[in-house]
Amino acid sequence: MPASPLAALAPAALWSAFADLCAIPHPSRHEAAVIAFLKGRADAKGLSAEIDAKGNLIVRKPATPGRETRPGVVLQAHVDMVPQANAGTPHDFAVDPIRPRVDGAWVAATGTTLGADNGIGAAAMLALMEDAEIAHGPLEFLFTVEEEIGLNGARAVAPGVLKGDILLNLDSEDDTRITIGCAGGRDVVVALPLARAAAADMTFLDVSVKGLKGGHSGLDIHLGHGNAIRILARVLRAAREAAPSLRIARIAGGSARNAIPREAQAVIAVAKAEEAAARTAVATRLTEIRAELAHADPGLAIEVATAAAEPAFAADASAALLRAINACPDGIGRLSDTLPGTPETSSNVGVIATTETGVQVTCMVRSSVDSARDALCARIEDAFGLAGGSATLGAPYPGWQPNPDAKILGLLSEIHAKRRGAAPEISTIHAGLECAILGAAYPHWEMASIGPVIRNPHSPDERVEIASVGHFWALLTETLSAV
Repeated sequence: MPASPLAALAPAALWSAFADLCAIPHPSRHEAAVIAFLKGRADAKGLSAEIDAKGNLIVRKPATPGRETRPGVVLQAHVDMVPQANAGTPHDFAVDPIRPRVDGAWVAATGTTLGADNGIGAAAMLALMEDAEIAHGPLEFLFTVEEEIGLNGARAVAPGVLKGDILLNLDSEDDTRITIGCAGGRDVVVALPLARAAAADMTFLDVSVKGLKGGHSGLDIHLGHGNAIRILARVLRAAREAAPSLRIARIAGGSARNAIPREAQAVIAVAKAEEAAARTAVATRLTEIRAELAHADPGLAIEVATAAAEPAFAADASAALLRAINACPDGIGRLSDTLPGTPETSSNVGVIATTETGVQVTCMVRSSVDSARDALCARIEDAFGLAGGSATLGAPYPGWQPNPDAKILGLLSEIHAKRRGAAPEISTIHAGLECAILGAAYPHWEMASIGPVIRNPHSPDERVEIASVGHFWALLTETLSAV
């Protein structure tokens, strides 16, 4: 077997562990194999390891001699990843391994998400489980599942199971930052019932939006990347103004509610006499939107091709669908009053799919203010309600309120400053971290989140900076020795 392209990187134990994780498919809802692998490694070291009813793995490692009375530390990372692949990259995330590659100062994948979010954190935990040199107090390793689809693994962790006093979450994405707070969130799934009927004597067109950057719907929401679903609705709305006969036969876009959609596609029917006008309207809107996104998302492309005939929604129902998508809140809703420039509340129109009974749209709302989160959910519900749709709201999860006086924060900051020659940035993020859920079950914990530099998570452009992984590992190991 050829050597892993990561074999020459340092710290060797962490990168070796990450290569092992890449070899095991682990998208959300398919984590059983990677959890079994991690438990096998714990068992081989004689560590206590148990899998709970949800599929989370808890491993306990005793303190090194003489440190038994030190505060217990819980290390936590999630093992699932967001499955995103470029168009033209055949990849079955439930079966195929991730193919990491070294790209200069970075590690990336080949045409897919890398899973550095949160595979680097999980790999660091595996390396620590097996390390015999680093001095530490009592350690617990919590590997959670289904983080990317609603923090479901963390929700299932029962109070009292974990014995530590400090939580170090390893799911942050900048090695110069220590995170001490995060946004809460809620999913909104809308069902819009629409009936299909034959579309006789009409021309069918396949309209595809491609080439967008996408990205994490929380961490990247402020970058202004195009949302393929919203762009598709916008160009189809313009096409309908030029071709009033327009009917939608099928529409799809996005693949995860927490990833900004990079691609979307629809099959439409128009009267033959209106085809030219519809094509012209699409081309005109494309020119306008490309100019708007010239800096934030310059790769936008829209392709129009002839398609086969199929049943389609009525013209008025198609118009109502487009209006609802166009009216649905997307992007930043409000900036923070206390942290200037930081998003407080946002929404992401993440997935749209045609069903047997109509269309389903999945949105994700984030906010550090619970009332603002729920108000934005209500706006989404109302936008589709006016078109005859109904919404199902997922279970909300709270934000993580920062504690700037936590002792673990002071220790991390001191070690970071000594190592890097500058104090770290102390911040909150506009994304969900499992700290919010776990902290509610263990309110006595002091908590902080650290990690390496990861860019473009939740997209095939995801990459992790090699040098930053070394900084992250040093901060983590020195902190565990000093607690």
